[in-house]
Amino acid sequence: MPPLLRSLIKLCVFCYLYSMASYSYSSSLVNISSSLVNISSSQVNSSSVNNVSNSVSSTVINVGSYHCPPFVMNIQDNSRPQPTSTGLSILLWERIAESIDLQYEMQDYTLKGLLEAVENGSIEVGISCITITPERELLMDFSHSFYETHLAIAVKQKGYLASFINIITNTTLLLVVGIILICAGLIGWIFYLLEHKVNHKLYSMPSTGAQLLEAFILGLLFITKGPFNYFEFKTLSGRVLTVFLAIASTLFIASITAMLASTFTLGLLNTDIKSPYDLIKLNVGTKVSTTSSIYLDSLGIIHQTFTSLDDMLSALNNGEIDAIVDDDAVLKYKLKLAKQQGRYQQISVLPYQFEKQNYGLAIKDNSPYTEQLNRALLNIRQSPEWQQALNQYFADY
Repeated sequence: MPPLLRSLIKLCVFCYLYSMASYSYSSSLVNISSSLVNISSSQVNSSSVNNVSNSVSSTVINVGSYHCPPFVMNIQDNSRPQPTSTGLSILLWERIAESIDLQYEMQDYTLKGLLEAVENGSIEVGISCITITPERELLMDFSHSFYETHLAIAVKQKGYLASFINIITNTTLLLVVGIILICAGLIGWIFYLLEHKVNHKLYSMPSTGAQLLEAFILGLLFITKGPFNYFEFKTLSGRVLTVFLAIASTLFIASITAMLASTFTLGLLNTDIKSPYDLIKLNVGTKVSTTSSIYLDSLGIIHQTFTSLDDMLSALNNGEIDAIVDDDAVLKYKLKLAKQQGRYQQISVLPYQFEKQNYGLAIKDNSPYTEQLNRALLNIRQSPEWQQALNQYFADY
């Protein structure tokens, strides 16, 4: 091969090898650079996720409570400067917060202040014996119900003398007595006209006045005891009348007995309250800004408002008001504790149920925690711990 041709072939081979080497080096750099970018991006994304996660877990929400035994109770512990909260609603909230890993700070409010704080977003959740109502639903959200109760009426029982006076002045009793006297006089007068001239056994007194008194006594015995023996009467008219009166008096005595039994039973109850509508004529008390106050307003019942159940019970015990209206569960629990201490022994809750109440957690409108709270609440309601807590507070009812 000529030397020139050999040189040209070597030059071509060298150029080809050089170009291939340069291309491989450039591709490696690009791949390395791309890998570095991906690693950097991953680190940024990982850092962002960690920051968001840490931000969520470190969020502390504001929670409010309202003193309402046995659902929220403040207990002073000598080892702590601030009183601690306990009760059925507090237990529920603590278990919910643990379940969804939620940090919170709690502050005490009045009921009105608590509802306003939830409404304006100052607090995320309101905890107490808060009744779920359509009017409140327009201003805030609620959790599922965790306790069901109803409104109740409490009165102070009267003494024995007052009970006796209440019975003898009862309008029904006076009406019954009046009917008996009129019927006794009428029957006695009819038999007197038929029998007094021929029946010296029934009308033995010598004077007319005394015989009229005997006639009245005969009629009274006929009404209260029942028909006399058929052969006690001498005239045919008297005997026939006795047969008809025997049937009528049997029915009359049964009716009078039922009316008297009802009257004496009502007198022993020491109250004329049979329904919420009977409160219209009484001086009634209830707590301010509660569903019981709203309910009384809806019935047109004028009432006094109190800031606490203690003040209301004290006013009832002192005779300043005639009756109070509040939630049944709260009333009975408060009275149970008070009677154990020797107080309010004559105050009792009447056995009438009306206006059902469902308690729930008040939640800020459009809260991101609503669904989590509801799921946790439903699980806790089915737990043995919750059932034990219910028995602890309400078993004696």
